[in-house]
Amino acid sequence: MAKSKPMGLAWRSSTLFIVSTVGIGLFTDLFLYGLVVPILPFILVDRVNLPKDQVQGHVSALLAAYAGASVLFSPPAGVIADRVSTRQAPFLLGLLALLGATIMLSLGQSVPVLIVARALQGISAAVVWTIGLALVLDTVGPNNLGKTIGSIFGFISIGELAAPVLGGVVYKKAGYPGVFGMAFALLAIDFVMRLMLIEKKVAAQWDVREESGDDENEEEEQVGNAGEEEDANEEEPLLRKKEEDNYKVPDGQSKVVKGYPILYCLKDPRLLTALLLAFNQAALLAAFDATIPTEAQQLFGFDSLKSGLLFIALVLPYLLLGPVAGWMVDRYGPKPAAVLGFGYLVPVLILLRLAKPGGTSQVVIFCVLLSLNGIGLAVIGSPSIVEASYVVQRYEKANPDFFGKQGPYAQLYGINSMVFSLGLTLGPLISGGLRERIGYGNMNVIIAMLCLVTSLLSFVFVGGKPRVMKW
Repeated sequence: MAKSKPMGLAWRSSTLFIVSTVGIGLFTDLFLYGLVVPILPFILVDRVNLPKDQVQGHVSALLAAYAGASVLFSPPAGVIADRVSTRQAPFLLGLLALLGATIMLSLGQSVPVLIVARALQGISAAVVWTIGLALVLDTVGPNNLGKTIGSIFGFISIGELAAPVLGGVVYKKAGYPGVFGMAFALLAIDFVMRLMLIEKKVAAQWDVREESGDDENEEEEQVGNAGEEEDANEEEPLLRKKEEDNYKVPDGQSKVVKGYPILYCLKDPRLLTALLLAFNQAALLAAFDATIPTEAQQLFGFDSLKSGLLFIALVLPYLLLGPVAGWMVDRYGPKPAAVLGFGYLVPVLILLRLAKPGGTSQVVIFCVLLSLNGIGLAVIGSPSIVEASYVVQRYEKANPDFFGKQGPYAQLYGINSMVFSLGLTLGPLISGGLRERIGYGNMNVIIAMLCLVTSLLSFVFVGGKPRVMKW
């Protein structure tokens, strides 16, 4: 007996609703992370009754629990997502882990309970980022991935910006009930959207098609590198056949590789460079998060609220330019954005040393410099994930049986989530240590040199061998 058609099937399986659901899921993850971190010291003092001289060490342990769980569970989340029939079920399970974490954080009165809560938050992050990105690719196809990722990252940056500020303000005015009440309200919205979502491959059994035709690209469009369009000529089929042979997986692979086939792709320098881009992007974001408040306090005497407001200057360009930068990645390929984005960040990072102690004029200078850096962050937002998807798709097309029915994309995004989490973890440690030892200006010079190296590696490896780019 055929299943009855679900209510609202057309809009529940539409590209807009699916992408919005993933965006809300990622937003919730970042928002709750940022909401809780500023009040962790108060929880440890007020509820756990820790001496103040032990608070910093326990806060670091709680942050490490989150990062460690996210790193460890990202690859398994990818394997599971590629082996289940739909991605909705694990996507919902990830939210249940976040709900459990939030309940434990709101009620916990011992360090072990808080550590378990933070670990559950990390597991939820691994699931939502891994499966969410795989859902986006399933929905929009590789040719629209850049602008979609750019739009999502621009949107979720609001959560990253607003959460610490709102957490501090609400805690000051309404205490723990206000903070966690806001968290549970957002979780309720997220849960309803994930529950209502219907994947396109599930909706296909009722032959649902969007009027816009956005979902008709996966089988019909040629999906190579967007920046590697080739002139039609007699040699093209031969060149493509030779290129496909380069992505063939030879027989006799180990059981480990057969069980987790994305491992074979990791020998590709293009994929490794794409993962390096993800790591450096995360480390940069985390470095700004870790150093802007302390530098603002030192330069201008800002409290936590005023320091939080400075992030508007950094995130607003990201929000506005993210979709545009993503469209450029779709149109011209990831190489120009990666090379120019990281290259552009070199001088603007160095210029941050121009801000000096002072009044309004110096605050304005610092905000302008942060905005210039925000432009660079917008440009580097999508090349890594798009390039990684391009490379893995070539392996899948050359070896369809090796990678399974759903392909290795959730496995890829699991590794990407793991690398991104490592960047978020190491970024504050490295930048904070450098700032203490050599000062804020010199710290940014070193980060700028890392961006320069990343730009050069992108020129060599991203999008294949360097050649004249078509604009």
